[in-house]
Amino acid sequence: MNNQSIIIKQIIGKTVKALRVKRDLSQEDLAGLCEVDRSYISMIEVGRNEPSVSKIFELCDGLKIKPSDFFRIVEIEYEKHPNTGSEND
Repeated sequence: MNNQSIIIKQIIGKTVKALRVKRDLSQEDLAGLCEVDRSYISMIEVGRNEPSVSKIFELCDGLKIKPSDFFRIVEIEYEKHPNTGSEND
């Protein structure tokens, strides 16, 4: 796995966690809304698991955010990351 993939997984995880906390949901709450195990949410949040696009849509539904807004947040965070080199594009 290349560095870019690791960075994206970490950003997705941090974004899910930030939105979950903002909505005052526990990992258990979000897991229930998405019909997954709490450990799956935990693994996403720490960057050890990369959810599929369809699972991201389910997470967004549970987090009450449009998928386009979720991906926009991820893109912004990715562009701010010092190791992506996107600032020079």
